[in-house]
Amino acid sequence: MKQELDELLCKRYPKMMTNRHASMMETAMCWGFECGDGWFDILNHLMNNIQHHIDWKNRNGVVVAQVTLDQVKEKFGTLRFYYTGGDEYIRGVVDMAESISGITCETCGNRGKGVGGGWITTLCKEHAEARGIYEDGEKNDI
Repeated sequence: MKQELDELLCKRYPKMMTNRHASMMETAMCWGFECGDGWFDILNHLMNNIQHHIDWKNRNGVVVAQVTLDQVKEKFGTLRFYYTGGDEYIRGVVDMAESISGITCETCGNRGKGVGGGWITTLCKEHAEARGIYEDGEKNDI
């Protein structure tokens, strides 16, 4: 993810980013958000929903542990959002965001699908073709 988008998420959700600048021995968040810019909106909405839920619950006397990020990356063509804290609601919104990433181009955010042979990535038709990947997932080596 571009540095400016990474920094924007850190600025908007500082309570979740307590590990952002810790050493690699403590957290994988030291590497930042390890995914494409196309998933920025998914992450922004996810993190907003999480923080709103925690703040609302805690204001109303139900203690929910603050979510802190451990790692955010792409794996097998979908978003992986590893964290500490939260509750079952948060687990559900994370599952939903990870699922949505599987139909969202990681490069641009348009509708996409998993493509590729050995390394699966989720791309729209335009970005798949730009990488020389046919509709059936095969690499175009011509």
